[in-house]
Amino acid sequence: MAMNFRRREPEEPEINLIPFIDVLLVVLIFLMLSTTYSKFTELQVTLPTADADKARDNPHEIIVSIAADGRYAINRQPVEGRNVDAIAARLGAASEGAKDAMVIISADANAAHQSVINVMDAARRVGLARLTFATQATGSGGGAH
Repeated sequence: MAMNFRRREPEEPEINLIPFIDVLLVVLIFLMLSTTYSKFTELQVTLPTADADKARDNPHEIIVSIAADGRYAINRQPVEGRNVDAIAARLGAASEGAKDAMVIISADANAAHQSVINVMDAARRVGLARLTFATQATGSGGGAH
């Protein structure tokens, strides 16, 4: 009996791509469902401009000054206390019931942001809706306008 010892050629290994494609499709579906599309909202801000040539004559102006250390003055009269209620009481007295009065906030560059927010909150409580900020003219050291 003769045995047939033929040499068989080794088979080329194949990569089965079907399970790979299945996994990729599942991952793709997962990413599509879990992705959040956020729309960024924009604030329309009108920035103030300093105009030294144009002087305004408004009899109902209330100037609130804020020092660097957090002291307040309304129409150059110091405010006792630094809380919102004290500022609101003084703003109410300074406005004399005029709801169309313009509140001009003149804050020191080193004043805390919270000090400015306190003035804005006090003006809202009193019903004064017209707020603006004093700006400094550029150039040879002009004053607040």
